[in-house]
Amino acid sequence: MSSEVFTAADEADESGPCAVIESLEQIGSRWRLVVLHELQNGEQRFNELKRATDASSRTLSRVLDDLQEMGFVDRRLEEDAPVATFYQLTPKGESLCPVFDEIEEWAEEWLAGCES
Repeated sequence: MSSEVFTAADEADESGPCAVIESLEQIGSRWRLVVLHELQNGEQRFNELKRATDASSRTLSRVLDDLQEMGFVDRRLEEDAPVATFYQLTPKGESLCPVFDEIEEWAEEWLAGCES
C-alpha cells in the first residue's frame, strides 16, 4: 500500500484532460493534420488540396468544414467564372507552423529508417 498523499489539485489533474490531449482532440485526426500541414504553403483551392493530400472529396470537405468551424482555416469563395473556393490558415492555424517544424525535426532524427 502506498503512503502517498493526494491533494485536490492532484485529483483535478487526473480527472480533467491535459493540454496535450485537448490539443490532439482539436487537430489530431490524420486528415486534419495533413490539411493543416499542406496549407502552410499558402492559400490553395479545394482541388489543389485534394491532389496534394490524396483525400477523397467527401473527406476533404468534411475536414475543411471542421477546421473552419474550429477557427484554424478561412474559406474564400470567388464567384467569377469558373467559381473557385480557396482555403488558407487563420492566425490560429499559422500558430501551428512551428509545431510542424519541430515534429519534422524530430522525425528526421528518430524516424530516419521509416518509409512512407
